Amino acid sequence: MKNLIYPLSIIFLISCTATKKNINKVTEPIRVKIETDAGTMVVKLYDQTPLHRDNFVKLVKEHFYDSLLFHRVINNFMIQGGDPNSKNAQPGEVLGEGGLSYAISAEFDTSLFHKKGALAAAREGDNENPAKASSSTQFYVVDGKPFTDEELDQVEATFTIKIPENHREVYRTVGGTPHLDMNYTIFGEVISGMEVIDKIASVPKDDNNRPLNNIKMKITFLK
Repeated sequence: MKNLIYPLSIIFLISCTATKKNINKVTEPIRVKIETDAGTMVVKLYDQTPLHRDNFVKLVKEHFYDSLLFHRVINNFMIQGGDPNSKNAQPGEVLGEGGLSYAISAEFDTSLFHKKGALAAAREGDNENPAKASSSTQFYVVDGKPFTDEELDQVEATFTIKIPENHREVYRTVGGTPHLDMNYTIFGEVISGMEVIDKIASVPKDDNNRPLNNIKMKITFLK
C-alpha cells in the first residue's frame, strides 16, 4: 500500500483542530448521591483535592458506605459518618474509631472553606496527628451557623487564620464552621438536599451525639 502524503497546510489544520478539541474539552466534576433515612443529598467532589476525591470514589465503587450510619451529629456544627464499625453497631455503642489501615495526606487549598454543605474528611487530633492526615473512611458534612463580622474577627484571632472577604460573605449569610478552615481537608460540597443536613443535625441523640434512631446511608454515583 502506498503511503499517503498530505500537504503541510492540511497537516497543520488537522493538528490545530485536534488541539482545539482537547483545549475545549471540559471534564465535569464527579457527583455522588447520599441517600439517608432523612432524605437525599447530592454532592460534587472537588478536583483540587485529588487524593481525597479518588479515595472516596474508590470506596463508593466498592459500596463501602452502604448501610453505615451517621454516628455523630451536632446541631449548628456538622454530621459525621463513615465508621465501618457502625454497620452492625448495637444501640448506644460508642462509635468513631473505625476505619481502614491507612491515612490520607492533608490537601489544604485556600479556595476551599467550611461553608454550610462542605464535605470534609475527619481525622485524629493534632497531638497524635500533627500532619493533619485524614481518616481513610470517615467524613463529615458541615451544618454550621451564620457568623457576624465580630465573631469572624474572634475566630481569626483565636485560631490564627485569615478569613478572606469572599469567604466572610458566605459565613455571614449561608453560615458554616470557619474555625476548621485549613485544619481539615475539604473535598466536596452538597449541591442539592441542603435541608437534609439540618434534619439529621437536629435529631435526638445520646451523650455521645449518636442519634437515638439510626440514620443509615447509601452512596452511589449520580448518573
